[in-house]
Amino acid sequence: MFKTLTIGAGALAIGAGALVMAGLVGASSVHAADVCPGEKPDSIVVNASGGAMANAMRKAFSADFEKIHGIEVIDTSPANFGKLKAMVTSGNVEWTVTEIGGQDVLTAVEEGLLMKVDPKIVDRSRFPKEAQELEYWFAKSAYSTVMAYSTKAFPNGHPTTWAEFWDVKKFPGPRSLRNHPVDNLEYALMADGVAPKDLYPLDVDRAFRKMDEIAPNITVWWKSGQQPAQLLLDGEVVLASGWNGRFYNLIKDDAPMAIEWNQGLIKLSAYGIPKGSPHPCWAQQYLAVMTDPKRQAVYAEEIGYPGLHLDSPKYVNEKLAKNLPTHPDNISKQVWTDTVWWRDHGQEVHERWNKWMLKNQ
Repeated sequence: MFKTLTIGAGALAIGAGALVMAGLVGASSVHAADVCPGEKPDSIVVNASGGAMANAMRKAFSADFEKIHGIEVIDTSPANFGKLKAMVTSGNVEWTVTEIGGQDVLTAVEEGLLMKVDPKIVDRSRFPKEAQELEYWFAKSAYSTVMAYSTKAFPNGHPTTWAEFWDVKKFPGPRSLRNHPVDNLEYALMADGVAPKDLYPLDVDRAFRKMDEIAPNITVWWKSGQQPAQLLLDGEVVLASGWNGRFYNLIKDDAPMAIEWNQGLIKLSAYGIPKGSPHPCWAQQYLAVMTDPKRQAVYAEEIGYPGLHLDSPKYVNEKLAKNLPTHPDNISKQVWTDTVWWRDHGQEVHERWNKWMLKNQ
C-alpha cells in the first residue's frame, strides 16, 4: 500500500511572509547526528533534473551537506524512471538519492523500487500532514507547468487561457510545447472548453483531436526543462509551456518574458532512495538537509520552486513570493495534476502520443 499526496487548491499558499497549509503540526526541523554505520563514503550521488535545478540544489542543499558531513555530493542528471527501474532490478544501483518525475513516483512505490523514508532522521513534522505520511518518497517542493510569453511580442495583452494559446489568429507567432502527453492533454481539453474542475478523467480522444489543431503551429517540441525558457529568450518562439522555475530563473534577471498562471498545472517534486542504494543511511541524511526551512528558502530564491516547510516563507523576499506557484493569487488559478489518473493510464497514452508525434514533427 502507498499513500498519494493530494492537496486542494486552497490548502497550500504563500504570501507576505506566511504560508498557510492544511494539517500542519509539529516541532521545528532538526538534523540527526552522524550515526550511519560503517565507513563513511568519500561521496554520494544525487540524481536530478540538471541545468538550473542542479545549481539551485547545490547552493541550497548539497554544499551544506558536504560541510556538515564531509562527504562530496556528485550531481547527475536527468531524472529517469526507466534507468531507476533497471538499476534496482539488476542490483547495480548508482544513485544514492534520485528525483522521480510526476506520476512515476507512484509506479516506483507500487513496484517496490524505493526504500522507506526514516522519520527518525528526516523530520517532516512541519510539512503538510499528507506529506508527513508519504512512506516511500519525499516531497521537496511544489512546481507548476505554466504558459509563458514574450513581453516583446505581447506588450499590450497576452493569452491568458489555453483557448487563447490555441488562437493563432488573435495571438500569432511560433509556439513550443513539451514532447510529452502529460499537461498537453489537459491544456488541449481546457482549450476545447472543458472546465478545469471537470478535467479528470481525461477525454483522451477529444484531447488528441484538439492537439491536431495546434500541432502545425508548434515549431519546437521541447524535451529538456531549460529549453522553452531559452527559446523565449532567443526570440525563437513567442509562447511556450514549461516549468515555472525555469522561466523565473531568467525573469529574475529581467529577461523579456512573463508567466501566465491561469490554468497552470501544479505538482509536487518527488525524491526517493532507490532500493539497494549504496549508502542508504547517508541518503536519509541528505533528505534531512532538504527539510530545513532556510535552505528551502535559498532553493526558492534560486529557481522559484517553494519548499513545503511551514517556516520557509519567512526567509523568502516578497517579490519572489508573488512569483511562486503557491502564492494565493497564483494557486487559486491552477489545477492539481491527477497523478493517479496518469499512473493508471500513462502507458497507453504515451504509446498513442509517440505514434501521434511521428505525424506531427
